[in-house]
Amino acid sequence: MPQIDLFALLAIITVVSAIFSYINIRFLRLPNTIGLMALALALSLMLIVLGKVNSTVLDFVTGIMNRVDFSEVVLEVMLSFLLFAGALHVDMDKLTEQKWVIFSLATVGVVLSTFILGTLFFYACQVFGYPVPYLYALLLGALISPTDPIAVLGILKEANVPKNIEIAITGESLFNDGVGVVVFLSILEIAKFGASEATVSDTAILFAKEVFGGIGLGLLFGWLTYKLMKSIDHYQTEVLLSLGLVMGIYALALALHFSAPLAVVACGLFIGNTGRNSAMSEQTLIYLDKFWELVDEFMNAVLFVLIGFEIVLLTFIGKYFWLGIITIFISLLARWIAVSAPLFALRSRTNFIPKVDWILTWGGLRGGISIALALSIPAEMNREVILSVTYIIVIFSILVQGLTLGKLVKQLNPAP
Repeated sequence: MPQIDLFALLAIITVVSAIFSYINIRFLRLPNTIGLMALALALSLMLIVLGKVNSTVLDFVTGIMNRVDFSEVVLEVMLSFLLFAGALHVDMDKLTEQKWVIFSLATVGVVLSTFILGTLFFYACQVFGYPVPYLYALLLGALISPTDPIAVLGILKEANVPKNIEIAITGESLFNDGVGVVVFLSILEIAKFGASEATVSDTAILFAKEVFGGIGLGLLFGWLTYKLMKSIDHYQTEVLLSLGLVMGIYALALALHFSAPLAVVACGLFIGNTGRNSAMSEQTLIYLDKFWELVDEFMNAVLFVLIGFEIVLLTFIGKYFWLGIITIFISLLARWIAVSAPLFALRSRTNFIPKVDWILTWGGLRGGISIALALSIPAEMNREVILSVTYIIVIFSILVQGLTLGKLVKQLNPAP
């Protein structure tokens, strides 16, 4: 196969994403993220079957996907733009109303789910004859437990979830992503170097530095950018400032070993609320919103197409299919417990509809971030089984949970 340069690679992926988006909007009419991934997944499976006869096209697609470092593309490129675009439109007043629920789900909920899921997965692996060390099983728990803001924000638009529940799910997904990555990295460090090298105090310090450093950095540079925007009235420059903020803050946070996702969320919330209210003219607001809406749609389209095509590289996924199916149910159980415990503790502070735990459990979607984290695990740490199970859970989460979330909400909260 001829060597593909970077521009040609980007062009191919963009063209395919655009064509799939048209097919979905014109014919399938599914939520765009779900439709794009379903089309890419269906085409990939068809190519795998046809590859048994003639592998030319399959080899071409496999060559393209081999050129894409999925983990790097998601965690170091796309995530910053998608998190900022999501945080930019979150009402801080409404977010504050649900602050205790969001804080509990994004911290206690993530840690609780990590250990429940990881422990049950550890025993499931023994039953299926794939012995995975307990610490490695906890890695799966850590990368699956946080809900994916990219998947959640894209699908919530279509699900007609009650506003207070939507705010809770949105807020949780924006913050638990950063927390989940820190938990994952902490467990990965212990798995690499051993508990003696990575003590509880070291882990706690790392956690605090990542979380509070990221939020503080985001608020600081969000404020600085707000002051710059307030001093001018030129929408082109103000949009450019927002773009520079996202790229600069993410790179700086990574260099300082702070949580880059939390830094971007913090500055996005600041610009989207304080900046929106007092630093921008009506014209700037229109252009800023349209620009980030387009960035969000483009990045989502490319990401979910890549998720669908990623299966051509996972030639071993069939080997762990039934373990993956069992782990779907384990992940849902862990999610339900991790949601129900904080909700029960905070029941006097909430005014959710009955059985909100079902909606929050089913609405806890997983996506590209989980796959990206699974790909970052060293091969010797049972990456093959963890990656296969992760991919199966992500596909189920987006296609099944994503498509039925709206129906579940209607059933539990019928319109008067």
